[in-house]
Amino acid sequence: MKRAQNQPIDVSWTPAERAELDTFLTPEDIQAYLDEIPYNSADPTFRSPREVLRDRVANCMEGAVFAAAALEYIGFPPLLVNLKAVRDDDHVLALFKLDGRYGALAKSNYAGLRYRSPVYASSREVAMSYFDHYYNPAGELTMRGFTRPLNLATRRYAGWQTRELNLDDMSDHLDALPFVTVVDPEMEKRLRPLDERLYRSGLMGADEAGLYQPKL
Repeated sequence: MKRAQNQPIDVSWTPAERAELDTFLTPEDIQAYLDEIPYNSADPTFRSPREVLRDRVANCMEGAVFAAAALEYIGFPPLLVNLKAVRDDDHVLALFKLDGRYGALAKSNYAGLRYRSPVYASSREVAMSYFDHYYNPAGELTMRGFTRPLNLATRRYAGWQTRELNLDDMSDHLDALPFVTVVDPEMEKRLRPLDERLYRSGLMGADEAGLYQPKL
């Protein structure tokens, strides 16, 4: 896969951080890094890409924002898409585009909610590719919508790539974005139970502490 041709954005990465980021030549390299590091199952945190590089651990939000920063470093726009869910956690993707086709990077406890190859004609196609793999521990299909891509380069989350404090402002903005509904109440009645084989395969290697817990 070829690297984007845009020039990297000037961000205050340290020399050591740049040395590590220089090992990423393609989106696939960034996804391999996300797959290698453990899932952050602690209480919800929204740490910056700098902290992910330092601690080598990430949850869904942290992984997507790290991927956006790494994509920006190698010349892609830093785009995020938020998948909206019911009775489940939302899921955040870092979107990229090559030769007119979209793909996605993601960190997830679920095997089926990670990388997507750049073969999709639109961000909607990418989002919908996650639908049948998006379920909660009770086995319910839970995805209900998706946001339009948010370009972090056009927002002013001061120093989001290297901030030492939580990215709560970015998280709050993602939560507040309008979203495209893909399952209405009538459609929900027709959703079939999740196939047991897909359920088991999607949870291979999952950290149970990081799975969705219903609010009591």
